[in-house]
Amino acid sequence: MPRAANLHVSSEHTFSKYPRDHIALIAGFGVEGDAHAGPTVKHRSRVAIDPSTPNLRQVHLIPMETLNDFVADGFNVKPGDLGENITTSGIALHELPTGTLMRIGDEALIALTGLRNPCQQIESFRSGLLKQCLPQDENGDIQRRAGVMAIVIVGGTINTHDTIEIALPPLPHLPLQRI
Repeated sequence: MPRAANLHVSSEHTFSKYPRDHIALIAGFGVEGDAHAGPTVKHRSRVAIDPSTPNLRQVHLIPMETLNDFVADGFNVKPGDLGENITTSGIALHELPTGTLMRIGDEALIALTGLRNPCQQIESFRSGLLKQCLPQDENGDIQRRAGVMAIVIVGGTINTHDTIEIALPPLPHLPLQRI
């Protein structure tokens, strides 16, 4: 059963986030107390371009399976280290289409908006990790493996180990793109 394996928040623009037993999601805003929450962009590079742009990066999710792959490749990475708010288990997040709805626990509902575009901070965190986040497939196309981003549709409290229900959007499905 898909679930929220770990939860994280940072009130400052730190690279890694701090573990929590529960987090509150606020509709149209993001994770309560997180530096990236808000109706408009909060990521520093995007604020510099246009601070009035809608925030499509209110919640950051990474599959535990991806972190486990990084560990198997020799990188010391644990949940929250890459700045995610929710570390999931049992979901191939990177394969879901744009607009996928995820009910987490009894209340919260989020919609996937795109792929996290891994940045140089990942390389600064662990040398060589950026390359692991950007592998190429058999056709030479870059695959982004640094998590997915979402907006909050319905707020609510999420607890560690809450189940996640997935609802795909109507066809045709559009692949997640970097945002």
